[in-house]
Amino acid sequence: MSDSGDAESTGATADARHPAEPWRVKSIEFIRLTSVEERRAALLAAGYNVGLLPAELVYIDLYTDSGTSAMSDRQWAAVMLGDESYAGSRSYYRFEAAVRGHYGYEHVIPAHQGRAAENLLSRCLIRPGHHIPGNMYFTTTRQHQELNGGTFHDVIIDEAHDPDVDLPFKGNVDLVKLERLIDKVGAEQVPYVSLAATVNMAGGQPISMANLAEVRELTRRYRIPVMLDAARAVENAWFIKQREPGWSGRSVADILREMCALTDGATMSAKKDSFANIGGWLAVRDPALAEQARNLVVVYEGLHTYGGMAGRDLEATAQGIEESVQEDSIRTRVQQVAYLADRIAAAGVPIVRPVGGHAVFLNASAFLPGVPHEQFPAQTLTCALYLDAGIRSTERGAVSAGRDPVSGANRYPRLELVRLTIPRRTYTQSHMDVVADSVIRLYEQREALRSGVEFAYEPETLRFFQSRFRPLSGEPLFG
Repeated sequence: MSDSGDAESTGATADARHPAEPWRVKSIEFIRLTSVEERRAALLAAGYNVGLLPAELVYIDLYTDSGTSAMSDRQWAAVMLGDESYAGSRSYYRFEAAVRGHYGYEHVIPAHQGRAAENLLSRCLIRPGHHIPGNMYFTTTRQHQELNGGTFHDVIIDEAHDPDVDLPFKGNVDLVKLERLIDKVGAEQVPYVSLAATVNMAGGQPISMANLAEVRELTRRYRIPVMLDAARAVENAWFIKQREPGWSGRSVADILREMCALTDGATMSAKKDSFANIGGWLAVRDPALAEQARNLVVVYEGLHTYGGMAGRDLEATAQGIEESVQEDSIRTRVQQVAYLADRIAAAGVPIVRPVGGHAVFLNASAFLPGVPHEQFPAQTLTCALYLDAGIRSTERGAVSAGRDPVSGANRYPRLELVRLTIPRRTYTQSHMDVVADSVIRLYEQREALRSGVEFAYEPETLRFFQSRFRPLSGEPLFG
């Protein structure tokens, strides 16, 4: 009888028991379910932006898995070992060894989180007029590229933009698109290829090892570096092990190293795969680039041996890196996401297929067909979920896409999604059932919501964090 954890599946089959978590609870944090009246008042005060809600008024928080996961007892023990020396602390050297050992890059520059590493990389490599191809944009990544004068170009396969297409590696690069762009703008105007593993905005979709190798071969001919967003690279390695021929017998740790070996460097938010509450890094192979980044990290983050991280955070991250590649850990993480997806999909709720490793993505356009894209159906649905059951989710559609920097017009991506992002080792199966019940209930009542929201306040950059909205109907959402 095969191990159900090693079988390719979107989740538990009808006759399979939900797999038990490979840990037991040692400490708890109390949460409470607020009343509908409390939630309605809170949402109004937050300008219909769930990101502006006080966390104590959120029952189940699926806004992000960034820094919200539960650290292990060994991570908390490592916190007590933190060396807070300003320069050259022993905690830095443990952290450096962990990154080198599991990701394989020689030069490691700590930063306080992933977007800080993106800032360092962009400042080092991007100049006005540069063009950066990638397998779909991510919000902060593209923002840093544009702020430094670059233009992002999406070269992901077309199927990634269709939520209903079920392919194992929808994060793959379209090599024809990539080479056509390089030939059009000139290789000297492409500072690097920006690859995400997995692709967040496509629904947490992985890139295959074969495609990554093909990208590496193409870029080598043009002498263009490949830079990886490794925030969820462990999850990507798991999907390669499950879905790609020839890799099932390899460990997740081995596959992770092989993925990184095909790239020239990586940015990392340690708040994702590494279970840390804060932290990140930029790691590269080129010593000259590393020296440039170290000089910049001193300006923007802190000395190159702490980079905005306390010694205790360096220790917790190093331990988290070790735990992240444990097979039981990553299996349980992906299966919890799949369990929620299966429950929702069984009720006919439109979701992105296949299911990724960190979140279930609701297809808001199909969920709320009566709300036109100009009225931001995904933003509207996040509000409805909070009002119904105190669940906080994330808009990943037109609001997140922002405006075109030249025309100023709203970008309307084909994917208008709501992300139910599951923190690692934090919520139980019962919490997933509460989420599923709320999503299904709203879907059954979707005819009650025929108008969306409009901006009441819109900041210039990364508007989804700080924007405020108002219902277009003039009435509270869902009456």
